[in-house]
Amino acid sequence: MQFRGTTGHDRFLRQITTVLIASIAVASRSSAQAPARVHFRLQAREAIESHLKSFSDKNREREALIRKWFAESGCSDANLSEQALDRKFPPNVICILPGETQEAIVIGAHTDKVESFGDGVIDNWTGAVLLPALFFSMSPSPTPRPRHHTFIFVGFSGEEKGLVGSRYYADHLTSAQRARIEAMVNFDSLGLGPTEVWASHADKVLLDALDVTAQMSKLPVSVMNPQNGATADSESFARYQIPRITLHSVTKQTWSILHSPSDKLTAVKMNEYYDSYKLIAEYLAYLDDSLKPPTAESKQGR
Repeated sequence: MQFRGTTGHDRFLRQITTVLIASIAVASRSSAQAPARVHFRLQAREAIESHLKSFSDKNREREALIRKWFAESGCSDANLSEQALDRKFPPNVICILPGETQEAIVIGAHTDKVESFGDGVIDNWTGAVLLPALFFSMSPSPTPRPRHHTFIFVGFSGEEKGLVGSRYYADHLTSAQRARIEAMVNFDSLGLGPTEVWASHADKVLLDALDVTAQMSKLPVSVMNPQNGATADSESFARYQIPRITLHSVTKQTWSILHSPSDKLTAVKMNEYYDSYKLIAEYLAYLDDSLKPPTAESKQGR
């Protein structure tokens, strides 16, 4: 997570909820017409934990590892690429999972760490490691056909220097490409505890879908809105009115771990981290279904 010169680490708005939007839980479940089952698969916890322990404190090595794990998860050479930035930054790494349509869901996490402080495991190796794992989760093996949406997984470079990689990626899309992005799901600084959502910087449709997913999965999620200068790669897409949401795990008590010598592997709570992975995998599968245009049959049923 990137700070813009703020020293107000203790100033937050925290709204704890047992479900994300309890007051509309029943209506949300009904109106969203949640499917009886969404299809996805999970990478073994042992594999994710092994990748998490393989962190590097060099940003170029971090990007290279994510690219390697994309390939090992089945992302073919034709769909795996790097997007070059300024020479002082590693490239963005991009893996595309083609769908039945060109309508897209972008999934992002930054691969870089802040210089000089800690190992950058929480911020944001925890997010980067999930990119290839989620490619594996969304790939078509559990279902007889591709997803409806094209999923675009991006490991962003240079987030800690001012959202450099995500701004470059969003700015270099064509107008037509931006128009086809129906959601941008970002995760940053997971594993400090249960999943949190930056609700004040998220679109309602995506929040409602997260609420439904939390109920289906029976996994916890609550609201934590970082304030006073914090930002994330999702904001590079908000500039173009692309619906976005950022998931994290930071609380008022754990905020000081970020950008400090305490940002180490020992800070990760593995049970909560793997729960976040499970929640996000189910969330992406649910978004693929819920963001489809309504069919003639579903229109008649209204």
